Formats: sequence, C-alpha cells, structure tokens
Amino acid sequence: MVQKGYRVEKLIHYLILSILAILFLLPLLWMLFASVDPGAIQALKMPEKITLDNFKSILSEAAILRSFFIGIGISTSQALLVVILCVLAAYPLSRYTLKYKNSFMMTILFMTSLPMTAVIVPVFQLFLYLKFQDSLIAMTLFLTASSLPYGIWMMKNFMDSIPLDLEESAWVDGASIFQGIKKIVAPLMLPGIFTVAIFTFTGSWGNYFVPYILIQSPEKLPASVTIFQFFGNFGMVNYGRLAAFSVMYTLPVVILYTISQNFMSKGFSLGGATKG
Repeated sequence: MVQKGYRVEKLIHYLILSILAILFLLPLLWMLFASVDPGAIQALKMPEKITLDNFKSILSEAAILRSFFIGIGISTSQALLVVILCVLAAYPLSRYTLKYKNSFMMTILFMTSLPMTAVIVPVFQLFLYLKFQDSLIAMTLFLTASSLPYGIWMMKNFMDSIPLDLEESAWVDGASIFQGIKKIVAPLMLPGIFTVAIFTFTGSWGNYFVPYILIQSPEKLPASVTIFQFFGNFGMVNYGRLAAFSVMYTLPVVILYTISQNFMSKGFSLGGATKG
C-alpha cells in the first residue's frame, strides 16, 4: 500500500515536471519554426516552406548589426570589469580579518536587493548634471557598478572554499600576493569566475530598461532595445523577422555557456589540488 502511494506521488511529480517542460519548450519551438517560416504567425505551426529569408533580412540591415555589436561590446566590457574588480575586492574580504567586514558584507547584501527602478531616477539626474547622457562608456560603468555587489558576494563565497595553505606555499617559494592570485587562486576559481561572468553578461545582454532611459540616440541602442522595433503600430508585427532576430539574440549567451563549460570543468578538476 505504501509502495503504491509512493508510485502515485512519483507519477504526479513527473507529470507536473513534464507540463512545466512543455510550457518552456513551446515558445522555443515557435521561435525556431517561425524564424524559417515566410508566413509565420503568432500561433505555433509547422512551416509549409523552409526559408532563410528572415535571417537574410536581419543580416542585411546595418542598424540591426550595429545594435548587436554595441550590445556585445557593452556586455563583454561589463563582464570583464566586474570579474576583475570582484576578484580584487573579494580577496581581502576572504583572506584578511577586517574590522568592519561583517558590516560591509551586510551592506553589499542590502545593495543586491535594491531594484533598478529605485535608483534609475537619481542616476538619470546625475547623468544630466555630469553631461553623461547618451554615453555608452558612462552607461557601461554604471552597469558595472550596479553588478558589483552581487558579484563580490558570490566571488567571496567561491574564494572562501580555496584553502589558504596553497597560497602560503607559494609565498614560501617567493611568490607575491598578486602572483598567488594569478597562479593559485584564479585557476581554482574558474567555476566562480565564469559563474559571475555569465551572470553579468546575461544580465547586461538582456537589459532593456537602463539603455532605454540613459541612451537617446537610436544608433547607439543595443540589441536588447532594438528588438522592440519589430512591434509596429496597431499591433502589426513581422513574426518571421522577430523570431529570426530572437534566434540570433540567444546565440551569444548559448555560445558563452558552451565555451565556459570546458573551463568550468577544468576548474572543478583543480579542486583536488589539496589532496595527496
């Protein structure tokens, strides 16, 4: 009787998970089918004719390609800056006994909970005062600063898991603190580094609100904003081109995840360095 009840409960769990998987899969299938369908509509349907005209139309527009390169430049720059700054900030928080470390960490934790809508108005006023509006560099620096609290918090947790004995051995051999970070800490922290980098890149790549507010020139808008140009007036939407744009829009994140898996697996394999 107990075994039968366990089977029923297990079946219900699998049924719920299957329904959730289908709900997530349907939009992806629509995006893939509609991107190669010349007569794509809002509903999911198999294309009567497969064509790449939607992708050719997207790739032939200089404005769309420019928005992709701008978005990649912003997201990549932000991810690199956040990783470098978070490693440098997390190291003393993890390795040294600081007087106000707990208060500082609690402040960081509080800052991670602040919504962007709560700070964008004073930031916009600051940009106007400093004449930084419509500046991609200033916006990238602001996005970097807004990503630092969560990045530092995650990076410190990853760094806490690395034994200090490894660095002390390197110091005995004559290595400096920065050499220890470069040759000992960084290789062992590859999973954490790529986790922070992916989190930062995807957050920046999909950020619509900040560029829409801080950038006024249409030629400077990233792909996260230009995607809305496919929604015309009176509900007119070119679903085929929208789907093709969406497929291309997901490629950088998919490629980043694919590349990072190899490095993250190497990082985890280095986790046994203290054994032996």
